[in-house]
Amino acid sequence: MIDYCIIGSGISGSTIANLLKKKYQVAIYDKARGPGGRSSFKRFDKKIGYDHGVQYISPKTVKFKKFIYKLIKLRILKKWGGNHLFLNNKIKENKKHQKIIGTNGNNDISKYLIKDINCNFERELKKIKRKNLYWELEFVSNKKINCKNLILTCPHPQTKKLTIKYLKDKSILKNKIKMNANITVMFTLKKNIKKISSYFFDDPILGWAALENSKNRFKSRFNHWTLQSTSNWANKKINKNKKMKLINSNILINRFFELTNTKKEKLNNILNHGWKYSYNPKPLKIKSYWDKKIKLGICGDWFVGSRLESGWISANDLYNKIKKSN
Repeated sequence: MIDYCIIGSGISGSTIANLLKKKYQVAIYDKARGPGGRSSFKRFDKKIGYDHGVQYISPKTVKFKKFIYKLIKLRILKKWGGNHLFLNNKIKENKKHQKIIGTNGNNDISKYLIKDINCNFERELKKIKRKNLYWELEFVSNKKINCKNLILTCPHPQTKKLTIKYLKDKSILKNKIKMNANITVMFTLKKNIKKISSYFFDDPILGWAALENSKNRFKSRFNHWTLQSTSNWANKKINKNKKMKLINSNILINRFFELTNTKKEKLNNILNHGWKYSYNPKPLKIKSYWDKKIKLGICGDWFVGSRLESGWISANDLYNKIKKSN
């Protein structure tokens, strides 16, 4: 029987899995087709692709900086240079702000952390059941597996649905957490826009645009752009985004050409991805949850804040709780 079953392969899931694998048998299950969670990389062709979730990493805490700089030395990560235009007048620009990205894609961190771990993708968890001294997990495919310990790294609404029956401390589920949404659009066009690596807009609809070519991961005769909406706009549109993909994509694309003062041209390969539970802007009072009696752990960025770093902090906090309880 598996010692620890971890649901999710984002920064939280991959971090806690990497820490536990040194002593225990670990397995990861994720409903996605590949690792990364919110730092997923949408592959278009060979090395060409889009960071359609987390755009970059800018470490704040001492421990996370140490971790990130180690990965830069290992060439897992690198600095993203170029001309980054900060156009948002509502936020003060930090001139020392670093932009660090994956060498091949922003899911490189997760790939590095889980490289020696049993990973199972396209496995969506349907329900969990506590049976004496172990957990029974049932997936959408109706497949069932058993494990001694269960760790969930899902967004708050999904975690609440799965665990509310088993939590002795239900305070983390009673918190009125409002997960903000994000709508991302990816497309290609001819190289007719001045060389800008990214735009941070001051706009109610379009928040961000990144030229994927500027990350120096691939060569292409086309420009590959990633657009991300503001959370306020996405929160209003996300529930109908699947049906309104074309309309929402065109709204963001039109704003892009207007804000960059660029003549609109024919676009190719337009993709749209909606993140319903992108991030939690308000941190909780605890960084993770561990019930040693029933062997249930929960971690995720939504405990700590809105950044990718928040998920790493939460996973390390959970690991320390597990270590102390054993």
